[in-house]
Amino acid sequence: MSATTDDATSAWRAGRFGRWRRRFGLAAFGAVIVLLWIVIAILAPVISPYPFEAVDVTKRLLPPSQLHWLGTDALGRDVLSRLLWGSRISLFAGIVVVAIGAVLGVIIGGVAAYAGGKAEELMMRATDLVLCFPPIILAMAIAAALGIGVRNTMIAMLIVWWPKFARLARSLVLVQRSQEYVEAAVVMGYGPGRILFRHIVPNAVGPLVVLVTLDVGQAIITFAGLSFLGLGVIPPMPEWGAMVSEGRELVDQWWVATFPGLAILSVVVGFNFLGDGIRDWLDPKSRRQ
Repeated sequence: MSATTDDATSAWRAGRFGRWRRRFGLAAFGAVIVLLWIVIAILAPVISPYPFEAVDVTKRLLPPSQLHWLGTDALGRDVLSRLLWGSRISLFAGIVVVAIGAVLGVIIGGVAAYAGGKAEELMMRATDLVLCFPPIILAMAIAAALGIGVRNTMIAMLIVWWPKFARLARSLVLVQRSQEYVEAAVVMGYGPGRILFRHIVPNAVGPLVVLVTLDVGQAIITFAGLSFLGLGVIPPMPEWGAMVSEGRELVDQWWVATFPGLAILSVVVGFNFLGDGIRDWLDPKSRRQ
């Protein structure tokens, strides 16, 4: 009888783990990739085998070997070291731009939806004005006007990044504003600011978290694209998009551009898997399956 019970318990646990793996396995895989890159970015000064700016023209364009695991670039710099250091800039730019853009967008969209009237009209028309332009084109124009540099590129991205969050926040607040708990808060005498940021926004945060997670990968791609065009980092500071640009014409020396490109691909896939998993976890229908 005991053996039968143990077998049933083991089968139940295996089935439960199998359902969890099918539902959240990719999300866990994405979380591992993201955490791994964050750890690499933090420890880059310690784990880099060579200084990222060290130039040795006698070792230029060497293929991957025991001395240089990912080879060297046109100036003899170690690709692995520059790849590790580049993760600090790429991840920092993507996370900071999305975080600040989300905060600004939530404030603008939430205030517009809750205030209504002319304030809403003015804020949403400003949002529509920015959304009229393709984000990468507008960011490229602003970055070119501001000048080369990580800070200027991030400012250019931030200008075009907040409207999507404003739009989503406005729609979520409009839905929550008609709920009974908001009416109860008004009856209790709470002010508009407290009702909006202490009650409405926390109840609408789920879709915003999903958009933030999915958007980090897009922000990293955008920053890499601007750096590829020469509008990002100032040499010799390494960045993945700039590294791809440096190796775009080195067909025979494939390692110069391939490994930074794979780094961009891996971190974007990681954030996308993580965002999809968070979306499924926040979906009540998915959780009941």
